[in-house]
This record gives sequence, C-alpha cells and structure tokens, in this order.
Amino acid sequence: MEHSFLIQVLLMLVIAIVAIAVLRRLGLPAILAYLLTGVVSGPSGFHWFTQHQMQSVAELGVVLLMFTLGLEFSVPRLWAMRRTVFGLGSAQMVITTLLTMGVALLCGLNWVEALVIGAAIALSSTAIVLKLLNEQGWLRRRHGELSVSVLLFQDLAVVPLLILLPLLANGGEPLMVADIAFALLKGILAFFLLMAFGKWALPRIFDEVARSRSNELFVLSTLVVALVTGAFTQWLGLSMALGAFMAGMLLGESQYRRQLEADIRPFRDLLMGLFFISIGMMLDFTLVMRFWWQILLILVAVVLGKALIIHGILRLVGEPFRIAMSTAMSLAQVGEFSFVVLALAVNYQLLDNEISTMLVMVAVLSMTIAPWLVRHSVDIAKWVLGIRQAKHVDEAVPLLMDEHDLVMIFGYGRVGQTIARFLKTEAVPYLVMDLDPTRVSEARRAGEPIYFGDVCKRAMLKQIGVKQAKMIVITFCESRSLEEVLPLCKLLAPGAKILVRTKDDSDLDLLKKAGANQVIPESLEGSLMLVSQVLHQCGVPLARILKRLESERRSHYQFLHGFFSGTETDFTLESLHAVALPRGADAIGKTVAEIMWETLRVELRAIRRSGAEVEHPEQDWVFRAGDILLIVGKPRRLEKAEAKLLHG
Repeated sequence: MEHSFLIQVLLMLVIAIVAIAVLRRLGLPAILAYLLTGVVSGPSGFHWFTQHQMQSVAELGVVLLMFTLGLEFSVPRLWAMRRTVFGLGSAQMVITTLLTMGVALLCGLNWVEALVIGAAIALSSTAIVLKLLNEQGWLRRRHGELSVSVLLFQDLAVVPLLILLPLLANGGEPLMVADIAFALLKGILAFFLLMAFGKWALPRIFDEVARSRSNELFVLSTLVVALVTGAFTQWLGLSMALGAFMAGMLLGESQYRRQLEADIRPFRDLLMGLFFISIGMMLDFTLVMRFWWQILLILVAVVLGKALIIHGILRLVGEPFRIAMSTAMSLAQVGEFSFVVLALAVNYQLLDNEISTMLVMVAVLSMTIAPWLVRHSVDIAKWVLGIRQAKHVDEAVPLLMDEHDLVMIFGYGRVGQTIARFLKTEAVPYLVMDLDPTRVSEARRAGEPIYFGDVCKRAMLKQIGVKQAKMIVITFCESRSLEEVLPLCKLLAPGAKILVRTKDDSDLDLLKKAGANQVIPESLEGSLMLVSQVLHQCGVPLARILKRLESERRSHYQFLHGFFSGTETDFTLESLHAVALPRGADAIGKTVAEIMWETLRVELRAIRRSGAEVEHPEQDWVFRAGDILLIVGKPRRLEKAEAKLLHG
C-alpha cells in the first residue's frame, strides 16, 4: 500500500514537471500546469488523491505565500503611493465587488455567496502582471505604476478577507455586530502581541541566528517563525495566513528581509504548487462540460467588466484614454489569491462545489489569456483609438538609465567600504551585500545601500536585481564562496564585468575560467604600488612606470614570487561606528570643538545630514537632531563615546 502511494506521488510530480515545461514553452504561467496536474491526478482523472488529502499540506503554501507578501509590505513605499493605492485600489476593489454581488444576487444566490464571489473576481494576478510588466520594461511607465498600485491594495485587501471568511461560516445566519466586534478585538490583540514580539524578540533572534553563519539554522528559524505566528492566530480563531502575514510585515523592515525571502522561496513555491494541485482536484469536468457555455459567458463578462470598471475609474480621475485602457487590460484577469479565497470558502462550506468549479475554470481561463492581454495592452489601447501602431511613439515615462551603471559590491569589509567611498564621491550608483549582521546594521544606520544576504544563492542575487549590474566587485577571499558565486554572476548577469579581489594569485587562472574578468591579488598589487612610488621618487618617467606595471600584470605577476618567508600578523584594532543623534541627545546644539575627542580617544571621521556627507567637518560645526556621526576607534572607546554623545 505504501509502495503504491509513493508511486502515485512520483507520477504526480512527473506530470507536474512535464506540464510546467510544456506550458512555459507556450508562454503560459506555471499555475496552469499545477491546476492541470490536479485535474489529471484528482477525482476527474486517475483519482490517485482527493482534495481533502492534499488540504493540510496545501494550506502551508498559503501560509508561506502570505509570509512573503508581508515581507514585501513596505510602510514607506505604501505611504509614498498612498493616493493611487488607497484611492484607485480601494475604488476598484469596492466597485467590482459590489457590482459582482448585485449580479450574483439577481441570479438567486444568497448574500454570503455573492460577497465571496465578488471578492474573488475583484482580485487580479500580482505574480503574472508584475512579471510581465517587468519583462516588457513597463514598471516605470504610468500604466505600470497604476497597475502596481491597484495590485498592492488588492494584496492588502486579502488580509480582512482572511478575518471575514471564518465569521461568515455560521450556517448562513446573519452576522451579529457582537461577532464582528469580537473578531476585530481578537485581530487587534493578535496585532499588538505580534508587534511586541516582532519588535523586541525577532530582531534579537535573527541577529543570533545570523552570527552563527549557519544557513540551515537561518532557513529553519524562518519556517518556524512563519508557522508559529500562523498557529497563534489560528488559536485565536483567526486564519493561519493572517499570522504569517503579520510576521512577514514585522520582518519586512529588517536588514534580513531579502535573505528571508530567498530562503523561504523554495518551500513556498513547492507548497504553493501543491495548493494549486489541490485546487485542480476540485474541478469536476462533468460539471464543466455541462455548464461550458455559462463558463465562457462568465469569462467574457468578468474580463470586459473589470476592464470597463478600471478604465472608467481612471478616466474619472483624469488619466489619458490610452493609459487608462492599458491599465485596464493589464488587470482584467482573475488572480491567484482568488483561488485562496475560493478554497477557503469551500472549506468553510460557504460555496457549493458546482459554483466553485465554474469560478475556478473562469479564473484558469482568464489567467491563460492574461499574458497576451498584458503584452498587447498598449497595442489594444492604440487600436481602440484608431492610431497606426507603426507611426506612433508611446508617451511613456522614460526608464532611468542609471540602473545600467549600477555597481554591486559583494562583501563590505575594509576593501568594500573603500570602493564604496570612492564610488559615492564620483556619484556612481552602487549596492552592497554582506553576511555580517553587525556590519550591515551599522552601515544601514549610516545610510548605506546595503543588504544582508548570502551572495552564493541564486534567489538572493535575483532579489537584488543582479542582472541590472554593469559591474560586480567581489571583495571577499574565501575560495569556496568564490567558486559558487562566480558562475551564478556569469549566468544571471552575462553582460556585467566581474572583478575579484584575492590575497594572492594562487587561483588566478581558476577564477578567470570560472567567470572573473579581472582578478586583483591584494598582496601583489600592494607590492606594485610600492614599487611605482619608489621608481617615481627615483626619477623614472611615469609612462615607463605604468608600462612596467601593466607588463607585470599581463605576465600574471610571475616576477613577484620567490621570497624569504617570515611570520606576519595582520589585524585591525580600530573600527568605524555610526552614531545617530535623536532628539534630546546631549551633543545636539554643541559644536565639534566642544566635544573632547582627545579625551574620548576616538576620531570624528564624517557627519551625514539629510543624505549629504561631510568628511572631517570644521570645528564650528553645530550638531542637530538626525545627524549621523561616523567615528573611528577601539570598541570600548566607541561605546563610551556613543554614551557621551547621547547621554552626556
């Protein structure tokens, strides 16, 4: 029996692999492949499994999906886009839901079923739309920005739906105000408890986990946090996905956000695949064949209806016709969160299997045509206006070309910080990644564009957008890490120039074969710089010195070997530390000269104010609240100096 079960699981996975490969060749999303797998292996096909058997594991996929959604939830970003997010997004969601509810009520459904159907149809596919907009280079265009705003609000609207669905599962009886108030109170209680836990405990937990430098421990901690917070909200009578979303939101502002998302992505993708397979198992093709014309009619009504609603709202707020039409075509499909809403509604017995099957088929078909609609949204808008496509130039917001000059620095030790300082002086955009949590925290406090993460992970490199880099500088010298990261960089950013710093040239040829365009051996380059200074002081012409240095590099430093060895120790006693001056700090209002730097035995290296950096400020510089002081000294002296600056 167990042997037969394992064979069935294996066959289901093989079907999923083949389906994904075929549909990806056709340019269709992987979700459709999972749904097809569910149909083949479910009751409508070979009947290897039932939807109930997959339910418990599939729910974990929704939990991890909501956790990663919480990681992407950025309060500053939301506030910057508040007008389009809460204005346009809420209008689209409310109007689409209400109109769909009205049609459902006219068809004889009760108000609970109508509300579930309206909410499911109002949602669009974040995964498909964002991916296609990014591929077309339209994220910075006006219709791309409007689409992202609506999708962001729809993702946020899933959260109250997760609270509401369990409340609706009361046999169709009218909801009492007391029930809603009690659920709201439990939601607020869960929010504040998780907020306290997230603010005080989670950063300390992940600081310790990061210091252990154990990838397994980091992944395990991420999964445990997502599942424990989900179990907590489920214990309160709410949805597990709600707790996972809150945990992700609390960690979304931390320095570990990108690493967390990269670590949890494989588990999320696998479990979400199982979730969509379980959705496919809900499909009853006898019902589909019986109601095929109703399904097609609903599909046309949903796509055209959503497009008209979004287009009308945008025209009312003054958007040009073509921008409004392009946005409407991009958001006309039904999204992956609609499957989540429909699955939960079926589990809570809020929808009949017949209705859910028809809606799932409508969602599947709408997502099938979604790639074509998004890619041709601008062309459709031009066609509607009667504009000749070949002679019209799209009035789009131009892409920022600075992204193509981006320099990525992997490793933010002494060398990485020196490179970043010179790049900043020349106004060259750069992005840094490091695996030392203390260093990342210090640099982020000082305003550096740095992220915590392991550059040896493909998902991590994709997260930071490595394909946009013009140059990649690897400053760490661990040979095993270099062997892993170089092929990944070459694969994901084939057009980028890769520079690698090493201690010596023992692996120079190996690193160049692995993908490095240039290898800089630190000890040998230091020798060459010293030689150049000696020759220059001896009166040798500069052109001859540069020619000799270049010749030595071309010959792979072959004349810099064969020395008497000795015992050398190289370590750093002093370090750089950032101190932010909040309101009420003792140093506020004082000048640089009034601080006894000699007594504190630290050096004031620079001050950052409003994004600008002043190195070695004048003695009459007056400190203000919000200033960031960069001081250099030994650890104990830095602690005393920070206490003096903050508390006197």
